[in-house]
Formats: sequence, C-alpha cells, structure tokens
Amino acid sequence: MKSFFLKQRYLIDFTLSSLLRRSGKNIGLLLVYTLIVFMLASVMLFTHALRNEAGHVLAESPEIILQRMIAGRHDLIPGGYLEKIGQVRGVMEKHGRLWGYFFDPAIKANYTLMVPRDRSLGEGEIVVGAGIARTRGVGIGDILSFRSADSRTFSFRVMDILQSDSELVSSDLILLSEAQFRDFFGIPEGFYTDLVLRVRNPKELRTIAEKLTLKLPDTRPILRDEIMRTYDSIFSWRQGIVFILMAGAILAFVIFAWDKASGLSAEERKEIGILKAIGWETADVIRMKFWEGFIISISAFLLGYLLAYLHVFYASAGLFESVLKGWAVLYPEFQPIPYIDGLQVATLFFFTVFPYTVATIIPIWRAAITDPDTVMR
Repeated sequence: MKSFFLKQRYLIDFTLSSLLRRSGKNIGLLLVYTLIVFMLASVMLFTHALRNEAGHVLAESPEIILQRMIAGRHDLIPGGYLEKIGQVRGVMEKHGRLWGYFFDPAIKANYTLMVPRDRSLGEGEIVVGAGIARTRGVGIGDILSFRSADSRTFSFRVMDILQSDSELVSSDLILLSEAQFRDFFGIPEGFYTDLVLRVRNPKELRTIAEKLTLKLPDTRPILRDEIMRTYDSIFSWRQGIVFILMAGAILAFVIFAWDKASGLSAEERKEIGILKAIGWETADVIRMKFWEGFIISISAFLLGYLLAYLHVFYASAGLFESVLKGWAVLYPEFQPIPYIDGLQVATLFFFTVFPYTVATIIPIWRAAITDPDTVMR
C-alpha cells in the first residue's frame, strides 16, 4: 500500500512539471474553466441563499390567510367572518389585517402600507422601510406627504426606520395607525384586507382549510406551505433563466474542453512515446494523464467555488442579483447568510470535474497502446 501511494506521489510530481512546461496553454484553460465554475456556483449559491432567507421570513407567518373573493378578485372581508370562523374547531388565533399598496409618483414606486399589531402609532406617525428612507432621503423626524385617491393630502412624521436585517421584506413597507389607514384608503369600520389564522395542530391545516371553504364559500384560504412553494418555484424559474443566458458560454467551454481533452498535440504524443520507450507501462501513462486532467479540473473547481462564495456572501452577488431578486425602484439591500449545501456542491463537482477528467482517458489510452516509434513519428 505504501509503495502505491509513493508511486502516485511521483506521478503527480511528474504531472505538475509537465503542466508547467506548457504553462501558457494550461493557464488559459484554467482561467476559462474557473470562470464557468464561478458563474454556475454563484447562481446556485445565491438562489439557495434566497430560498433560505424566504424560509426564515415565512417561518413566523400565519398558517392560513383567508381572503374574500368577488368575481374572481380579492376584495375586502367583513369582520363578521371572524365570528363564523370561531365555530371551526382547531383554530387557535384569528384576527383581521389591514394592508394595501400606494403608488408614489415622486419616485415611481409602489409602497406597502400596513397596520402593525405589535406597536402603537399615533395620528400622523409612520415607520418606514430602509429602502423608502434611502430613496426618498428621509430620516427620523422628517415629514412625508402623500395624496390619497380622493385628492386629499396626508402628512406623516417618520418615527422610526425598520432594521436593515429585515430589508428583504420591509424595504417598501410603511407602518401606520389603523385610523389613519382607514381614512387614507377610505375603508369603513368592520372591514379588513384579509384574515389570518393560527391553528393548534399543523397536521390539520388542510382539513381546516376545507372546512373554511365549506362554511365561507366566497373565501379562499391560502396556506403558508403554498406561499413557500410559490417562492421556491419563482427562484427556480429565475435560476433557470440565468442558466439559459449562460448556455452559450457553457457550450463554448464544453467544446473547448473536449477538444483539449480528446485531442493530443504533437508535443504530448512525443512525450508519451518517450515515456513508453524508457519503460513506462500503459497504465502509468494513463494514470499520469488522469492526474493532469484531475489537477486542472479540481483547481478550477476550488478556485471558482471560492470566488463564487466571496461574490455571493461578501459582494451581494452583484452580477446576478437583479435577475434573481427581481427589478424594483426600492431595491432591497441585504447580506445573505453564508450557507453551503453538500448535495449542491456534489452536483456541481460531478458536472464540472468528472466529465473533463474522464474525457482525458480515451485519447491517452489510444496513444499509450500505440508503438512508441509510431507515436514519436
């Protein structure tokens, strides 16, 4: 066993010296290889980071959201529905929510206005998201004025700015009191945007949703799991778009790498002939060329993945964030939580390292079994 490892060590030493003799060609291949791995790994890491962020954000969201539907569209829901829901077994907590959208012509962006349940705000007081504060250039104590649909002007004083660690969901958010919200949008007392429910047993979610549909046929229950699956589908779709955009570059690299791996230059054939002439066995030549392909591919993989990790988690994936996060005037700024998925790494490794390494075997085997004199000619 010791002699086997020593032999592999000597083969690797010889392979490294052989690579250095053709440094220009191999460095060019390594750079292109690294760039492809970097792009693929960046997209995979950033998409996975967004999925994790969405999962953390939605983890504390209500299990069921109940919306009233009229003519196939979301409409205000009467508060009396809360009493009817109280008759459904398994519902532990329920309340109405008030939220809506407002288009600000000053910056041509949509805001999300919402009435919070965990903090009290007085008349004319608001709390804004970091994206709004950054875009409008306002701070704590400044005044923001909006014009409602009935042409009335409302002035609000900024009392606080939401923390940046929640900016992925709060960048365009404005919190205000219930009285101000109803007055601004003209929503009468006793009506809500939707109702949210928490249940005692998560395993009964679908059963309770079916009961709600039967008891309140003009409503639509939306489960938290359905929202999470929707976000996952959106991120997968956007990841696919980026992969399609990179398909041309990836295909060009595949052709380049295959040509490099499957075709031997005259210098390489001469080298193999000399090795065979001085006593190298066919298996030794194949192992040497295998190590050559493996060293190039594993170096490109490690370097590309490291650069992708730095690009995603320390540079906020500047090359791909507009595609994967979406386009918006109030663009959220957040730092993804560093996370590496073992299956993801293994998949990327298999599709980037394995094909190139294997592609080097067949042409080397053909040259290695040929008579040394013929090869050198």
